Amino acid sequence: MLALRLTRGAHPAVHLRRALVALASAGTGFLLLSVLGYAMSHAESPASSALRLAWCLTPLAATVHLAMAVARTDPATKPRPGLSAIGLGPGRLMTISAATTALSCTLGSLLALLVFLQLRGDFASRPVGGTAGEFLAADLPLPFPAALTLLALVPAIASTTVALVLRPRDARPSVAPRGYGRFGAYGRSVAQETFGAYGRFGARLRSTGHRSADAVLPSAIMSAPAEPPASPAPDADPDPDRPPAPRNAPAGLPWGVAVLAAGLAVEAYAGRAADGSRLALPGGLATGAPGILIGWALTALGLALAGPGLTHLCGRLLQSARPGALRLLAGRVLMEEATRIGRPLGVVCAVASGVVAMTALFDADQPGFGPLTTLGTLLVAGCTVATLLTAAVEARQARSDTTAALLRLGAPATMLRSAAALRAGALLAVFGPLTLVVAELAALPLAR
Repeated sequence: MLALRLTRGAHPAVHLRRALVALASAGTGFLLLSVLGYAMSHAESPASSALRLAWCLTPLAATVHLAMAVARTDPATKPRPGLSAIGLGPGRLMTISAATTALSCTLGSLLALLVFLQLRGDFASRPVGGTAGEFLAADLPLPFPAALTLLALVPAIASTTVALVLRPRDARPSVAPRGYGRFGAYGRSVAQETFGAYGRFGARLRSTGHRSADAVLPSAIMSAPAEPPASPAPDADPDPDRPPAPRNAPAGLPWGVAVLAAGLAVEAYAGRAADGSRLALPGGLATGAPGILIGWALTALGLALAGPGLTHLCGRLLQSARPGALRLLAGRVLMEEATRIGRPLGVVCAVASGVVAMTALFDADQPGFGPLTTLGTLLVAGCTVATLLTAAVEARQARSDTTAALLRLGAPATMLRSAAALRAGALLAVFGPLTLVVAELAALPLAR
């Protein structure tokens, strides 16, 4: 009941994101029901039905990814001070978020069931004829237990994933082992300072704590020199004038490049050493060996793993060659948000490369895409783009304090918009050519 009240009283933008999750769940549920109808009307070919069910894993993964991104940006389930006193701790908020996700996905699944029954003609209407008859099975009774089992997959997997991602984590600091001194006495808990270190400028600030992240980025941007500063004197403390060190680069770039190269190699080898076993691709575009499909999966995984590292690299390149305040702001934001933005961006790059490869293999003499292929392509592409936009909204919420601090310091709003445009241009300049190159290399084994 509390999850329903929070869902009803949310902001219109939050309702829009939840509606997108419901639509994605409806599309995935309709594809699963279509597989059930195809299996009913083609009982003599279970392998073909199993292959169609395997193709539904990609829309299912895209829908779950979108539901997880929407749950992370839901303001109703953000931990705030005072909520634990009324019983809304991190665990309860996680449960509410999982219940909200299950509610949105369940509504989408019910919508898919209603549309499927309407197309079958179960509501006193004529069934749809033509090519749609092979996956509707209108002349056979629909097994409702099997249909409900398939429709329950999306709400169950999505809510479980949200609960695992948003589960409360133990934030207790690790306690260093206590050292022992001479004759078994306890050692010192604080390192011994040299003579004159206590009176040095900034020593007390460093011993009492660190600056907050709200003040680090504005001070670093506004105080960044246009030219490299001169080396400080040996007795001077360089920390007050030094910009904060950027976040370390994500560790997935080498693994992503390795997996991407392995996927392209598997595709090339499978295309040369095909032994006659072929699998039909969606829409009848082409046929390929099973190894080519494995190579495509590895290529998509490699792009998703390399996305955060490439985003961090874009931010570092923006700050090269004597950056000004604008490039420094854009680069630091990209480096801080590399993990949050890079992974959905890598998934979008993988999906776009797959769509470009399938479009390049399309033959004008063949019939166009089928209805299920069109629905699946639009569903996967729409979910990945919506996930990227939702991640951008989450990143904007995360840096709202920093943006407010910049505005208080007198930074013009046009500079913030220019920095956002510069970040988008840098990401497009890196990921756009990469998408085209990967798409061209992925289409070569199937073009022979």
